[in-house]
Amino acid sequence: MGAATCVFEARVAERVRVLLISGSVRARSTNSAVLRTAAALATAAGIDAVRYEGLAALPAFDPDADVAPRPAPVRELLDRIHRADAIVFSTPEYAGALPGAFKNLLDWLIGDNDPRSVYNKPVAWINASPRGAALAHDSLRAVLGYAHADIVQAVCVNIPVTPGSVDLDGLIDDPAIRDAIEAALHALAAHVTAPHSNQ
Repeated sequence: MGAATCVFEARVAERVRVLLISGSVRARSTNSAVLRTAAALATAAGIDAVRYEGLAALPAFDPDADVAPRPAPVRELLDRIHRADAIVFSTPEYAGALPGAFKNLLDWLIGDNDPRSVYNKPVAWINASPRGAALAHDSLRAVLGYAHADIVQAVCVNIPVTPGSVDLDGLIDDPAIRDAIEAALHALAAHVTAPHSNQ
């Protein structure tokens, strides 16, 4: 653990709550493996990280249903968003855009007018694709910008992951990849706790 990490831990008064959302529903998704690994690393780093696993259960977005009481899976998603101090996404690219199920999740976030919604909430993403997935992440940036989320550019990082880097337990064992994921978590937590983050 480096000196910067020690300084960070010394000045964080309480644990930062980070919600991890994968844009893939595949069982062996490298994006999900990144976030699964992030959750494991976060505990040791003094960060509370929770993975959202309800992507496949969300109903298709319907503006007429986007009023209280919303469908139960949507309420569960929004509740997790509301309880988080920050959000980290990791999504693949499909057919030159965001995967449909993930875009559907984002659509449900747009109309949320709760004070704890994604509006002004720090968000970032980890791009795990060795090919870049630029179109997906350009689209993600556009949607999050439309939602007025606080995109933390310094934490929007490229950490290429191949299926061979993922163990049978669904975690990544490559030390360099793990270090990069942990550094991103620390950077996001530091942003959340910085005085300017609540402006």
